[in-house]
Order: sequence, then C-alpha cells, then structure tokens
Amino acid sequence: MPKFSRQFNLLLFLSVLMMYSFSFGQIANIVETEGIKTELQKKNIGKIFFTDKKIGNDVLKQEDFLSSYTFTNKSNLFFVAYFDNSLTNYKHFLSPETPVDSLFKSGNYQFTLFVDGKETYKSNLMPGAPQSEVQDQATSLNRPFIDNMNGQGSWSESFWNRFLNNGGDQALSDGSHTLKMEIRPYVKTETVKAGEVIASGSLKLNVVRNPKIDISNIVLNKILPYNGFSISKEKYDTEKIKFLKGSIDEGIFKKINSIVVIKNSGILIEEYFNGENRATLHDPRSVGKSFTSTLMGQAIADGYIKDESEPLKAFYQLDQFKNFSTTKEQITIKDLLTMSSGFDGNDEDSYSPGNEENMYPASDWVKFALDLPFQEKLNHRWHYFTAGVVVLGDIINKSVPNGLKKYADEKLFKPLGIKHYEWQYTPQGVPNTAGGIRMNALDFAKYGQLYKNKGIWNKKQILAKNWINSTFTKQNQITGR
Repeated sequence: MPKFSRQFNLLLFLSVLMMYSFSFGQIANIVETEGIKTELQKKNIGKIFFTDKKIGNDVLKQEDFLSSYTFTNKSNLFFVAYFDNSLTNYKHFLSPETPVDSLFKSGNYQFTLFVDGKETYKSNLMPGAPQSEVQDQATSLNRPFIDNMNGQGSWSESFWNRFLNNGGDQALSDGSHTLKMEIRPYVKTETVKAGEVIASGSLKLNVVRNPKIDISNIVLNKILPYNGFSISKEKYDTEKIKFLKGSIDEGIFKKINSIVVIKNSGILIEEYFNGENRATLHDPRSVGKSFTSTLMGQAIADGYIKDESEPLKAFYQLDQFKNFSTTKEQITIKDLLTMSSGFDGNDEDSYSPGNEENMYPASDWVKFALDLPFQEKLNHRWHYFTAGVVVLGDIINKSVPNGLKKYADEKLFKPLGIKHYEWQYTPQGVPNTAGGIRMNALDFAKYGQLYKNKGIWNKKQILAKNWINSTFTKQNQITGR
C-alpha cells in the first residue's frame, strides 16, 4: 500500500474515532451549574478536605484544612469536596436517557469511607437530599459529619452515624488511623450504576475515644419542685447515674440534652447537658406523632369525629385527587393510625413515591399524600408512612372547632399545665402532626404520666381510658421485628 494511502487511512480512522468520542463520550450538560466559584476550588478540583468547624466557602483557606486531627468523643468533623460539575450532570452522564425531572429521584451521591486502607462503609445516599436546586447547581459540598453544637441530624450526619453503626465504631479504635473518603455519583434505573470517583481525600487521625470517668468528682442535680410533679424520696443507685452523667459529659453518648425519671408521680432524676436546662424546649422529631393519636382520641370522645373506622371519603372528595380508586376511599382513620393503609408510601424505602423526603418539597402535604396510588400489597400491612400522619392532623384540624392548634391547647396542654411549647407547621399553616412539636423535658414527662394515669390528671379524666387501652394494645405485626 502506498505511504500516502496509509496516512490517509490513519487520518480517516482518527477522525471517526474523534467523532465517536464526541458523540458518546462527551455528553453535554443537562443543567447549568454555578461554575467554579473560588480560586481555592479551582486549585483543588476532585479533592476532599476536612475541617473541625463550619467555615463558609467564601472565607475558606487552604490552611483551614486538616492534615491530622486528634479525634475524641467531643470532636466536630466537617468535610469540603470540590467537583468540576454538578451532581445532576454527573447523573445525566450515567443515564442520558433519563429526563432531568426524573434524575432527582433516580440517584444521588455514593459515599465510601475507608479506615487504614480498608473499605469500611459504602452508602448510596437516598434521593431527596441535597435538594434538587443544590444537585442541579452546586459544584462543591461543605457539610457536617459531626456537629456537636448545631447538628440537626442532616443527611450527611446520618451517613456518618450509619458508618459508625456499620463497622466504623470498631475500626476507629484508640490510636493512629487514616480515614479516607471517596465520592461517586450513582443512578438507579433497573440496576444501580455508579460513576467514577469525582472527589477523594484523607485525614490522619489520633483517636482518643475511651476516657476514664472518675465519678468521685460528679455531682447530681438537686431536684426542685415543678408544677404537676412532687419530689420523689425513692432510693436508687446514684453511682450508676453518675457514671451515665460522666459518659454524656465526655461525649460517649451524644445528642442527649436531658434525662428525667418520674417515679410514683415524683421527680426522681433530673439532669441536663450541653448547656440546656429545665426551660429548654426539645424537638423529639417523630415522637411528636404520638400527639396525633391523643388528639384523634379526644376528638372522637368529644363527638367531632364518629370513630376510628371512619373512611377517608367522609372527609375528602378523593376523585379530585390523582390515582382515584374506590379502595382509596375506604382507607380508614385506624389504617392511618396504625400505618397500615394502602397508600404507596414507605419512609424506609428511598424509592417509594410516598417517602417523606418527597413530601417536604411539596407545596401541599395533604394533597401529596392523597395523590398517591393505592397498593393492595401494602393494605393492612405495616409500613412507616409519615404523610399519612399529616392527613390525620388535617382531619382533626377540619373537624374540631377553631382548628387543631386551639383544640390541642384547650383539651390537652392547658389541663396538664403546659404553657410553653412550639408547633412546627405544614405549608398550609396546620400544626405538623408528623413530628417536631417542642416542649421542655418535664412537660414531655407529664404527657407520659398522663398515659400511665390512664388519662387522669389532677383527679380529672382528660383523655378517654378506652383510647389509652387501645393505644397499648397490639394492633399489627411490624415486618421484620
């Protein structure tokens, strides 16, 4: 073959290869990102760094990043990751056929942590957090793993806790270790497809997490009177409580702000931690769901709602919502109270359409729930369904005079002498019965004591005894438990 012909064929081959790479290897972005915002990020694309406190992206400096760290139970730990693109675009490269509005629900970041070179925990973070706008635009992450003062149990903190519970706690024994982190994007369609590493970094740790606790220097809190409770004179093992108090003070047990023990209607133990006190309002998250049942029982006792067998069609015109079916109309209050309705919602399944993380960005949480399809396989079977508790709150709110907030105050909180509390609210301004009501520890103890008293407070029946008996009766088998 002539030399010119060989060169021509080679050029033709290279041209075809370049066209192929452009068409299939360099897929265009599907969303516009915020770009590379700082010189620090520009110099560190593809790297992960660690800090011991929250530092804003606009003021971060290279010298803020830790190379080594003494890691105790009280330590904070944050990470900063720099990418050259946004998560939505990375997911688009993995699954070009998936529409942009579906990518948010089709994947997320994959976090992997290694201790001393050994993969210890990998997690495909569930869709829903970070929010869609962040996934579309952000080219960096600046997040907490541990924030002892201001932590809110966010998705990154939850990942760290899962890491600890899945081998991390044992791997981070006292001594010297190297912690390494890798981040990849992933998409789940029929299968899970993870991309290449988009950022990685490591940190040398000197772990000191097993302090010696000297109980001789620990003093227990003096009990003072409180409206509704006497002071207990019962005896108990004070050394054990001192050891517990010391363990909390040393950070062995985290996120504990108070411990209250009531015995025979008297305050036996009352301790506070992390700068909190008797007046501090606490957020018990989903423990607040219990108030939904209490108020539903009261509304039934007062005759505002017939009984727990009332179907949804008595409160809503379900044919005005998506996925209408007559079976949805027959879902009862009890089905929602026992989390065993046929709504296709399961908070323990990250891909469930009714997962609570899909509800929070919605402008109307009740509509979100009632729009969900009915699944016969879920009907009368327990599945954790936060959105259903929101519907219960809405039913109470529309059934009682002057709405749920005033009704709860008049029927429950005032009789118990609870004056200082805070509701969270749904987008429609209804108290959020899915969780988040805040009150102090002793007032939460009053609520528990009310149930122990079979609904009696100050010799007055303020909650129906039969409702309390039903509350403590087995209703359904929880799968896997």
